[in-house]
Amino acid sequence: QVQLAESGGGLVQAGRSLRLSCAASGSIFSIHAMGWYRQAPGKQRELVASITSGGSTTYADSVKGRFTLSRDNAKNTVYLQMNGLKAEDTAVYYCNADLTTVQATGVHIKFDYWGQGTQVTVSS
Repeated sequence: QVQLAESGGGLVQAGRSLRLSCAASGSIFSIHAMGWYRQAPGKQRELVASITSGGSTTYADSVKGRFTLSRDNAKNTVYLQMNGLKAEDTAVYYCNADLTTVQATGVHIKFDYWGQGTQVTVSS
């Protein structure tokens, strides 16, 4: 089993900052990529930012220059620093991890895991 523990959401005024954290734990063999998606009411879930095991990052155009994703490999944790928040950043943010687990039998299984989501609300 794998758990993704998310933290850091909340209510903030436009222009301010928040930092989201996501820690993966469990029978993890290797993590290929981790990142954050978000879903606003009435909209589809979209990628915000992701980072590969090699450190390559991808950002949505709407957050480039404002959000920074970093990773602590030793802690299996990613951090999303969100600066200059806008009302349109309001959404539920979901942590995602593409990783391989090792079972008690020694079998390795690659799977995509999701956190439960954390609400980010930006007031204008």
